[in-house]
Amino acid sequence: KLTASERDAGELEDWLDIVDGPPQNLAKRPLDPRVDIAARARSLTLDLPADVTGPLLTDVPAAFHGRANDVLLTGLALAVAQWRRHRGGRGTGVLIDLEGHGREDVVPGADVSRTVGWFTSIHPVRLDAGNVTGGAAVKTVKEQLRAVPDGGIGHGLLRYGDGEAAEELAELPPAQIAFNYLGRVAPGDDGGDWTLASEELPAGEDPAMPLTHVLEINAVTRDLPGGPVLSATWTWPGGLLAATDVRDLAEGWFTALRALVADVAAGEAGGFTPSDLLVELDQSEIDKLQTAWRQKS
Repeated sequence: KLTASERDAGELEDWLDIVDGPPQNLAKRPLDPRVDIAARARSLTLDLPADVTGPLLTDVPAAFHGRANDVLLTGLALAVAQWRRHRGGRGTGVLIDLEGHGREDVVPGADVSRTVGWFTSIHPVRLDAGNVTGGAAVKTVKEQLRAVPDGGIGHGLLRYGDGEAAEELAELPPAQIAFNYLGRVAPGDDGGDWTLASEELPAGEDPAMPLTHVLEINAVTRDLPGGPVLSATWTWPGGLLAATDVRDLAEGWFTALRALVADVAAGEAGGFTPSDLLVELDQSEIDKLQTAWRQKS
């Protein structure tokens, strides 16, 4: 049985491996805390219609034995890679700060299902689908997400604790994108919808507060009378990115998500990945077995 210090040391190495990689700048300069502040933030909100959102959050994750975030983040990784290529950049990987909701089962015997209140945790994850698209990209990203230790909750404990781990993590390059999927929300009893904050500065927020990411994406699914609608709000420092560039990336994300829905609907995508199985098989072995099974059935 590992001691707490041995477990922390092992997890630190995992985080160093996750963050390690070439820089992938989205803007021509880094964030400036004196200039890139909340008062100068810009926002864009786009909605994905119900006929796409419905299967995107049900049929597509089910086809890959995964979760909604597996699909949403695959689309984002593909969109960022394409967006970068169109602007002369290289590389297919992207480092993202992923926000979670702090209820990971990391303490044996602890029941967090009835805890009340808003919990949150943020941790980095490097996603890289390589040169593949469609179902192969989903499988790759899904496994990268499953490789995050304990759902990411330990990163904050190490990063903001005492000791050498905090110092090492503080020296790493920060993620330029933050992503938070808030899940599905039904309309209130009064008929009003629960919505994300408006484009204006939220009440009580310090307008001089420095922004921490080049791009922040907050997405939520609203269950409306006509069906579920995925709504995504993109926020960025106005002096770093042009609104047209952000819109291109946002629309590229929705385009990638539409393509995944179409692939699954056509029966061209889906299947298991190594983390689904109790035996050790790599993805190519799993794909061969599934192909052979389909040919026999």
